[in-house]
Amino acid sequence: METAAQQEGRGRNGAGRNGGNGGLAHTARPRGARLYQQLADEDRGTGGESLANFLGWFSIGLGAAEALAPGGIARLIGVESDGRNRNVIRAMGLREIGHGLAILTNQRPTKAVWSRVAGDALDLGLLGRALANPDNGRGRTLFATANVLAVTALDVMCARELARQPDTAANQGAKDGIVRTKRSITVARPVEEVYAFWHNFENFPQFMRHLESVSDIGGGRSHWVAKAPAGKEVQWEAELIEDAPNERISWRSVEGSDVYNAGTVTFQRAPGDRGTEVRVLLEYDPPFGKLGSKVAMLFREEPGQQVQDDLRHFKQVMELGEIVLSDSTKQRGPHPAQPNEKPVEL
Repeated sequence: METAAQQEGRGRNGAGRNGGNGGLAHTARPRGARLYQQLADEDRGTGGESLANFLGWFSIGLGAAEALAPGGIARLIGVESDGRNRNVIRAMGLREIGHGLAILTNQRPTKAVWSRVAGDALDLGLLGRALANPDNGRGRTLFATANVLAVTALDVMCARELARQPDTAANQGAKDGIVRTKRSITVARPVEEVYAFWHNFENFPQFMRHLESVSDIGGGRSHWVAKAPAGKEVQWEAELIEDAPNERISWRSVEGSDVYNAGTVTFQRAPGDRGTEVRVLLEYDPPFGKLGSKVAMLFREEPGQQVQDDLRHFKQVMELGEIVLSDSTKQRGPHPAQPNEKPVEL
């Protein structure tokens, strides 16, 4: 059974021979769908993914505020901060948190976003009742209603965008929790040299900062050791499943590995004799599902970001012979713009 990475690699190879496309090939689809797909997030395969992510985090933030400070929210929207209203607002907060988690933990969160729309309708109904009570602060309630209407419009737009998504290999894998990322870079070195360096997997720790080591164990297999959170490490074996000299390399983790990943890297001569275009297509099963991937992204540890960082380091190794680190790349995750000065030893 072929992985999505293999399928795309084969399609790209055919396009190069038959049409001289030079770019990533896609399966045939109607022109309208193809134009829409240009606007889609190719890493996730869902056009409304970025907006859905924002709405997911927004729901969690709003829900936390409602659950932890219902009295303050009551005063903000112009209603009396009595026990009944605080309980209602607290329940609304728990519902918002549930919506946020549902959106962030689903690769295709269309139903979760539509659930947010239903929640918006409930909120608008409660605000309508508040407006009918002359004892409430109508100005604040109207302002709150306008904000809920604006968020409702975003929810509806996002849900429709997700529902329009054409069927792609990315969201076929999403049903099983598989995330797909695609990155590329141009390296100012000949194709033969770039391919030869990449073909030796033991070179990978030179430019992949999360890797501790890669060892060739023969038979087209290699043993990988990578850094993991909390000072831990993970290990797995990968097998070479396609090797077209100076064109393409495909691999995947062997069955039963703790870490599932599969990918294809292609090498093509860059236009204008500028070197080699390196394109990487990777699919992986993120730890803790999609939510874990989103949290990791905040610390620049999400695999899609890792691939882009690694490609930049690969370019530096090939062109300069070493990785050039700035203050912002010496440390992983959020950190001060400038490192703290070393204390003076007395």
